[in-house]
Amino acid sequence: MSVWESEIHEECGVFGVISPECTDVANVSYYGLYALQHRGQESCGIVVNDDGIFVSHKDLGLVNEVFTDETLSRLPQGTMAVGHVRYGTTGKTTRANCQPIEVNHQKGHMALAHNGNLSNAAALRNALELSGAIFHTTSDTETIAYIITRERLQSASIEEALSRAMNTLDGAYSLILMSPQKLICARDPYGFRPLCYGQTPDGTYVIASESCAIQAVGGTVIRDVEPGEILVFSKNGVMSRREHCKAKKKSLCIFEYIYFARPDSVIDSVPVHAARIRAGHILAKHYPAEADLVIGVPDSGLDAALGFAEASGIPYGVGLIKNKYIGRTFIAPNGRLDKVKIKLSAIECAVKGKRIVLVDDSIVRGTTSGRIVTLLREAGAKEIHMRISSPPFLHPCYYGTDIDSQEHLIACKHTIPEICKMIGADSLGYLPADALYQLTGNGAFCSACFTGNYPTSIPETTGKDRFEARLSQRKE
Repeated sequence: MSVWESEIHEECGVFGVISPECTDVANVSYYGLYALQHRGQESCGIVVNDDGIFVSHKDLGLVNEVFTDETLSRLPQGTMAVGHVRYGTTGKTTRANCQPIEVNHQKGHMALAHNGNLSNAAALRNALELSGAIFHTTSDTETIAYIITRERLQSASIEEALSRAMNTLDGAYSLILMSPQKLICARDPYGFRPLCYGQTPDGTYVIASESCAIQAVGGTVIRDVEPGEILVFSKNGVMSRREHCKAKKKSLCIFEYIYFARPDSVIDSVPVHAARIRAGHILAKHYPAEADLVIGVPDSGLDAALGFAEASGIPYGVGLIKNKYIGRTFIAPNGRLDKVKIKLSAIECAVKGKRIVLVDDSIVRGTTSGRIVTLLREAGAKEIHMRISSPPFLHPCYYGTDIDSQEHLIACKHTIPEICKMIGADSLGYLPADALYQLTGNGAFCSACFTGNYPTSIPETTGKDRFEARLSQRKE
């Protein structure tokens, strides 16, 4: 298992823009997606609405690889655009699964970008196929598009169709939907995934998975989209539909604060950086260590490491350097080199002869953690006390994080002392599950991957299971 395969990934990021005048919305979308690159590095896409005509470009790769000066110049000026960066938890990494998904039906065009994962995706897709639907992708986003389109044929407006579709969808979905005349966004009633909107000085409205993307295009954040809320942006302004609000208990994925989101983002009024600092404070209180230096594993371990240092009084330092030119799309040639050493380097003069507190966001299979500990040992670290800013992963996730099997989770098979020995650390401490509320100051979050307390019913089979079974049947 490679270092990249050992990491936890989140599904994707969405971005939308609507301008009062015909402008270069493609470029605005490019910069917005660039700010959301951390949420998905497999593929990306932009669809521009030029007076009702949709023009798109989508492909596998990073934002700056897919959208060169040449490809951006092919996208027209327009009043609206929707964009997407993807890391797929349901469906294969193919160009067909690139988003936004485009649909052309009797009542016009539609482009849809989705962040999340439906817990009832397999059941919905099966019912649609039995009714005659033909799917071209293996992503559950196409299932959402089918249901909205079906409802659109019986509804007076696209937003009414979306509202009716939400009665059928279960699980996590933050959506941006573009029709010829409107830009619409919606967040599932649980609020599993973040979504917010803002405005630039020229009156352009911007919607994004995270506030950092709105700020990156020169906008000011107005507020988060509420769980269950539908926002309709048009030439008439902004309209809010709230018939699905407060239908469910708010359950934002707590791992957004621990790992997924950028530290400069603010999600549901809670700064991500502050939440990670608090995680470090909690770790220092529950699992103190006698050490000379606190270091973090780049990038998401750095803030928690700073918090640990603040609370413990142990100096904070930089002991690991990340190769910034390697993304998740990096393909390593066959060879015997340790891929961790390609991605991370230890600063020998900083760690040699010292007792180190090493802070990271999680341990999944343990392979990466063990290699990082070895890296520091080889650089001369005297002791390594590992602290994890999340509880142990014990359960699969059905809402857009690629934790879909307990068999690969080290904490499901081994005790904490056993894990400590396996990764070669001198001590190991995880964030206590009952302290998670301290990160946000409330209990309005989903922690099912740690606790097994799922906000929705658990599916008998996941979309991923179903698609992989079909692939095996075809090979046979």
